[in-house]
Amino acid sequence: MNQPANSQSDVVAVDNANVVYKPQAVSVSVPDVAGSDRLTSVLVREVMSVDPLSVHPSESIQRAALRMGKHRISCLPVVEDGRLVGMVTESDFVSKVVAKSLMVTQPVSRVSTQQPHFVTPDQSVLDVLTLMTRHRIAHMPVCIDGMLVGIVTQTDVIRHQVATSVFMVGDIARMKSSTAIAAVVQELPRLLVSRVDSGSSAFETGRIISSITGAVTRRLIELAQEKLGPAPIAYAWLACGSQGRQEQTGATDQDNCLILSDDYEAEVHGEYFAKMAEFVCDGLNESGYVYCPGDMMASNPKWCQPVSVWRDYFNDWIKRPGPTAQMLASVMFDLRSIQGDMTLYEPLREELLASASSNSIFVAHMTSNCLTHRPPIGWFGRIKTASSGPHRGKIDLKHGGVVPIVDIARLYALSAAQPFVNTVQRLSASVDSGVLSQSGARSLCDAYEVISLTRLRHQVRQIKRAEPVDNHVDLATLSSSERDRLRHAMKTVKDIQAAMSNRIAMLGR
Repeated sequence: MNQPANSQSDVVAVDNANVVYKPQAVSVSVPDVAGSDRLTSVLVREVMSVDPLSVHPSESIQRAALRMGKHRISCLPVVEDGRLVGMVTESDFVSKVVAKSLMVTQPVSRVSTQQPHFVTPDQSVLDVLTLMTRHRIAHMPVCIDGMLVGIVTQTDVIRHQVATSVFMVGDIARMKSSTAIAAVVQELPRLLVSRVDSGSSAFETGRIISSITGAVTRRLIELAQEKLGPAPIAYAWLACGSQGRQEQTGATDQDNCLILSDDYEAEVHGEYFAKMAEFVCDGLNESGYVYCPGDMMASNPKWCQPVSVWRDYFNDWIKRPGPTAQMLASVMFDLRSIQGDMTLYEPLREELLASASSNSIFVAHMTSNCLTHRPPIGWFGRIKTASSGPHRGKIDLKHGGVVPIVDIARLYALSAAQPFVNTVQRLSASVDSGVLSQSGARSLCDAYEVISLTRLRHQVRQIKRAEPVDNHVDLATLSSSERDRLRHAMKTVKDIQAAMSNRIAMLGR
């Protein structure tokens, strides 16, 4: 049976089959403002139909069709002992029964879709709509541990606040060129303004922006394959960095890579994947996801390699964790599959997590790396601004605020061999693994939300003034309460870094 459309844990976001969950164990203290387009705050359980009609796989096609007609429904879950084993729809009867003159006395299992996609009650409505658009389906069974508990349809969802972000995902999926995609993505700044102004949390906003980036990437890959033909071997396109973590903002470049099957032969397959990567990376740049300054993109041959080469890369970074290796590991340990065969990466990820978590030298270097970026807090807890340069009088909320928390969360997750890449999810999993206290995780999550939301509000102000978007905030633009919250959040990070530094010093004695 398929995994729920989430394959990664407790819900929240959608990008391909990967879903980021907002852990219940760590609650982020943010306002919950009900806006008319807040699809992400509406859960499947709020819109689904419970106790849906169903059919047993051994029942006849005729009985299933009569039941659908009697109750004026267009689909039936196929259920055995309470477990979902298939779905049958009106279109199945037309294409598989009428068109092929199949006997209606045959069991419905002959024409039903096996291992159908499904969702869980705690996923968001945005998740469902994105999956429906992607797989061109109008009905989604709802399951808990494989047991059918409900069904949700497009009609159910549309009744509840159809969000701009969902329309964008659908529009992107229909575009026929990179130029047309770029035209749709021009609406992204307006969406960002709408989300932030309506009170969305940084957590929600980051995953929505990242979901749209994922939709752009997938459509570009599809267009590349329409142009080049089907991929000659299995591949997985992965996002790195903030897109991998589903934490993108209004100022982002592209970080991505390709993992290829070990059937790869450079002379036979190299040109195809080089052209695919070039097409996709160029298309992303055209849509505003600028080329990575460090060239960490699939269009760089170094980051377009078979599984065996990627295994060598990671093993080398783990066994020889110098500064460059640490920098690369910081990006590449935030990988998330966007398109293609995810089984190329998942076994490798599990292997590398086990190797990294058991290597004390690597963990020690990762710990030291967490102290590279420090929040700008000086004497008496005052926020220090840049004293010179183009950003004089401002603070860098990315490198001085967000990055330190991202680094700490990554360290804790790797130490516990946890597979999660989203920062909040990593912190929650670290509590479950016993490497971080509940209070410590909550403090870091709250600090992350405050800093990230301050950063997003700054970017929204820039968008409204038609200015280039960046991460450098002038404290004068913040209210006294905003400055106090920011100071407290940064002090939290500084204190945790100080504790980590003390532990390193003690171990070095």
